[in-house]
Amino acid sequence: MTGVGTAYLLERAWVDRAVHDDVLVEIEDGRFTKVSPRNSRLDDKGSSSQQEFQRPADETPTRLPGLTVPGLANCHSHAFHRALRGRTQRERGTFWTWREQMYAVAGRLDPDSYLRLATAVYREMAAAGITTVGEFHYLHHQPDGTPYDDPNAMGHALAEAAATAGIRISLLDTAYLSSGFGRPVEGVQLRYSDGDIDTWADRLGSFDEQADHVYVGGAFHSVRAVSPDQMKRYAAATIHVHLSEQRAENEECLAVYGRTPTQVLADVGQNLLGPRATVVHATHLTDDDIRILGETGTHSCFCPTTERDLGDGIGPSRRLHEAGSPITLGSDSHAVIDLFEEMRALELDERLATEQRGHWTAAELLATATAHGSLGFEDAGAIAVGQRADLVTLATSSTRTGGTGADENTAVFAATSADVTQVLCDGRVVFTRGDEVEIGRQLGDAIGALWPS
Repeated sequence: MTGVGTAYLLERAWVDRAVHDDVLVEIEDGRFTKVSPRNSRLDDKGSSSQQEFQRPADETPTRLPGLTVPGLANCHSHAFHRALRGRTQRERGTFWTWREQMYAVAGRLDPDSYLRLATAVYREMAAAGITTVGEFHYLHHQPDGTPYDDPNAMGHALAEAAATAGIRISLLDTAYLSSGFGRPVEGVQLRYSDGDIDTWADRLGSFDEQADHVYVGGAFHSVRAVSPDQMKRYAAATIHVHLSEQRAENEECLAVYGRTPTQVLADVGQNLLGPRATVVHATHLTDDDIRILGETGTHSCFCPTTERDLGDGIGPSRRLHEAGSPITLGSDSHAVIDLFEEMRALELDERLATEQRGHWTAAELLATATAHGSLGFEDAGAIAVGQRADLVTLATSSTRTGGTGADENTAVFAATSADVTQVLCDGRVVFTRGDEVEIGRQLGDAIGALWPS
């Protein structure tokens, strides 16, 4: 996943939280070794100076027209949910009827078919400018719950899919031990469960993937699926957990524990909340929940297109941010894979909820979409010396972006994934315009094989 001795001249680029013209970048071994905007050059240590860049005439860099931003981080993904797009909208229903269709797809996958599906999904992500995906992975075992000969076969399929697509993966191996607050797993959930927390932790610890594009972390599906006593048995360096996505989850949690899901996690301790932790959705929170998440510096991952698709509600993103909880973004169920849409949805949803504009600036929103640290890749997400060499170039003269200023506001409030023209991940080109037809065909083949004809 590395490139050596490459140089690009970026017509416009978002560097050091501002857009600059004619930015020269040099890449060696997959990392930026030089980043030099024409009019406010950043030297090799990342500090500004007023020098023109120069390069020998026989070393002409490749020019990238348009607006270039850092690689995007999709911090919450369930790859197999992509097979549901366009199919769950055909009749009215609830989150729970949607879940039944999701379970049907989950029951049909095996390591080979999951490899084909995830490869296509991750290629779609690459085409949308995503260079790191956080895969919240709980589809572990055979349909009857028996482990595969390789207990991590499904996880290895995901890691291989990311490598083939050319992006990085944070494999968030997920504990799922109950159908809800102590009730036994049933049906397809047998595939999700390792039986107990120690068996899950042992399997997670045996995952032997040694590759620069893979980070292995842990996750608890939710307070519904893992009890506080079980959570206490696993001390995580990195942990992600679904939190307060549904009002029903909060109500049942209060009935069982007398505490909100956030308070339950705070009571457990074990680094379940803190800078290395991420709660996903965080939609229905009390004032005290917001305070706890902010004071602990816990990341809150919002997935606006999924939350609106499922009718979950609008979470308090700005209040969490101001309380001290860094916001990240995910495409979750992949009703849409478009981080530009997720970015602007944070602001637009706040407008709907408050009937006021101006909650988030474009620069703040772009920062949320380029935050790779919660996925274990702190060295990605900026066009800066020493960082992983990810570049996402957007057309600035499309029917969506023409005349919009070719700056961060163009990226956040005008562009879509269809405006991405080229993507580099770790210095290698992983998408160029024209790849869409092949990716679409690959998605069609992989998903079509999962649905009865």
